[in-house]
Amino acid sequence: MSSTSSTATGGGGSPTSTTTATTGGGPTGELELHYAAREGAASVQGLSFRVQVRNTGDETITLSDVTIRYWFTGDGATSPFVGACDFTPIPGGCTSVTRTFGEASAAEADRYLELGFTSAAGTLAPGATSGEVQIRVYSERYESMMQTNDYSFDATLTALTPWEQVTGYRDGVLAWGEEP
Repeated sequence: MSSTSSTATGGGGSPTSTTTATTGGGPTGELELHYAAREGAASVQGLSFRVQVRNTGDETITLSDVTIRYWFTGDGATSPFVGACDFTPIPGGCTSVTRTFGEASAAEADRYLELGFTSAAGTLAPGATSGEVQIRVYSERYESMMQTNDYSFDATLTALTPWEQVTGYRDGVLAWGEEP
């Protein structure tokens, strides 16, 4: 099965890394990711979620140094995946959010969507959040997808909540969460 990218981005570390994080900021203590499901149905034609970055460190973070991975299963889709940004208050809006797909090898995630930020996204002061980024993932043919078998999905999280199953990286190093 092939995958496509709507915008290229770099970094992000290996999808098979075994580094883990704990609640409260991850290994580096610099980032915290908040997640909320936008669509809670088990079977959908597109995954839909919100995510935001919180700077838990003492120094300003350049958002272009940050990447986020949402881990999911392809569920046998035969057409390439598309990552769409519906809204974000980040400077430059959705044009500042990059989207790239990668492959993984876990039972609950055989792929991931990696979100990144261009230099236009700016910086994140200590204690500040990026504001929510609203994302959709779907196959080009809008094939049915099962969310309940996806590592990053949790239908009970409808308000932005710290969630370690959406991973965050700073300069390609895991800084928040636990990979599948």
